[in-house]
Amino acid sequence: MAVEAYLPALGTVVVTGLIDSINPCAIGVLILLISIMISFNTKKEMLFYGLVYILAVFATYILAGFGILYFLASVPLYISEYISISVGSLIIIAGLIEIKDFFWYGQGITLAIPPERAKQIHEMTKKLTLPGVIFLGIFVAGVELPCTGAPYLAILLLLSQNFNFAAFLMLVLYNIIFVMPMIVILLMVNFGVKIQKIKRWKQNNRAYMRLATGIILVFLGWLLILIANGTITFN
Repeated sequence: MAVEAYLPALGTVVVTGLIDSINPCAIGVLILLISIMISFNTKKEMLFYGLVYILAVFATYILAGFGILYFLASVPLYISEYISISVGSLIIIAGLIEIKDFFWYGQGITLAIPPERAKQIHEMTKKLTLPGVIFLGIFVAGVELPCTGAPYLAILLLLSQNFNFAAFLMLVLYNIIFVMPMIVILLMVNFGVKIQKIKRWKQNNRAYMRLATGIILVFLGWLLILIANGTITFN
């Protein structure tokens, strides 16, 4: 018999958003952008372009998430069950890869921005125009999906189980949480914290970021499978 449970949807969204927000890929690109802006721009320009970049990432994730959420909610139930089981299995695998990086960082298969895309991002950060920074945010939101896409997709699948206005608000909340560390980093640099110090912090803690992401992915993947096979009813 299926066990009906009122899942703490809001808590799941908040915790997953917090874990996803400290992903080294998303933070790394912002650090690179700030490093280049510090060399050529005033603090006022750095703050402006940094906020524009973060807003572009936020808007891209919101629009893409809403589109995926609407699609998933429109899929017939018997098909969505297979999608949830398949995606849940892939998310568990992604989680195990992230956990592997805690012990052997960067060795073997890893969820990271592809090297050729990383090179493109590095070149694009040198073009500090308003359209260029907006395009950079949109581009980064797309190419960093190997790093950040699994937690987001898991949350979208969970929210699609009961797609209503509350689910949309939780989608917005997730993305606010996702960009919050980038805003904090930008403000820290604006108020005098050395970017080298933030770089060292990221370097020293990236393995722990991967471990936290991996654990939450395994949990979310298993949760999706339990929902799909009817063991847990998402309300």
